[in-house]
Amino acid sequence: MNELDRPRLEGSVAVRDGRRLSFAEFGRPRGAAVVWMHGTPGARRQIPVEARLFAETHDLRIIGIDRPGIGSSTPHLYRDILDWTGDLAELCDVLDIDTLRVIGLSGGGPYALAAGAAMPDRVHGVGVLGGVAPTQGPDAISSGLMTLAAYAAPVLSVARLPLGFVLSRAIRLVRPFAGTFLDTYAAVQPRGDKELLARPEFRAMFLDDLLNGSRSHFGAVLSDIILFTRDWGFEAADVQVPVHWWHGDSDHIVPYAHGQHLSARLPHGRFTTIDGESHLGGLGVATEVLSQLMELGPRSTAGATGRSSAT
Repeated sequence: MNELDRPRLEGSVAVRDGRRLSFAEFGRPRGAAVVWMHGTPGARRQIPVEARLFAETHDLRIIGIDRPGIGSSTPHLYRDILDWTGDLAELCDVLDIDTLRVIGLSGGGPYALAAGAAMPDRVHGVGVLGGVAPTQGPDAISSGLMTLAAYAAPVLSVARLPLGFVLSRAIRLVRPFAGTFLDTYAAVQPRGDKELLARPEFRAMFLDDLLNGSRSHFGAVLSDIILFTRDWGFEAADVQVPVHWWHGDSDHIVPYAHGQHLSARLPHGRFTTIDGESHLGGLGVATEVLSQLMELGPRSTAGATGRSSAT
């Protein structure tokens, strides 16, 4: 990657209970803020190069956040998905963000929706890219991999910490072969994801994210599975901000019907089909996503007092 493609700033901020959240920032330091929630698995650098370049030329500030247990973010299991928004509010305060939009890819989708439910005064729009739907409560829908996750969650709740340690050690062992593993994974994916992963800039992004963003811990993957299969702490009806949902009609991981189902239950939801694309299709339309999200609510840059420092 060239200098423009690398994070402009990386660090961590203190949040509740003495924990820390790590982040990577791209684009303009005083631009309108967009928080980008990575998928499962993923980390703070899982942001397409096209989105990074778009931020530079459109006065945006994109911030990728490592969920607890990824990168240098302190391992932690939230009470429910909604609970995470307390950390988001503190991060926004430290980074001097008054208003923002939030994008969530796949497993990041529930976290983005939670931000819209909990922070309607600050979150002016939410974008979901092939997001996970609930398995509990009035918005529940069951099929696909989330059905298996619901069975695994009770075991993971007990074995989360030791299993996370084992997975982290395994990731470190296979790091020298990361490119081979990514190519092997891509070879067995549906056409849409296979073509996207064959593009050099996306391959580089995923390798960079794996080797640099998520090298320390792997526990967040297990925490995500547990939280996705619990009550999320909010319902679709509680998300009173505009939500635009993009979903590939050939998604093989989160069924297309899940996106249709949950987006239809959002008070201000809009659904866009990505024709012929599979699970990662939303990454391929990143500039469209950013353009449309920035039309939701007023644009706002960082406050006049300047941003607090992060270490």
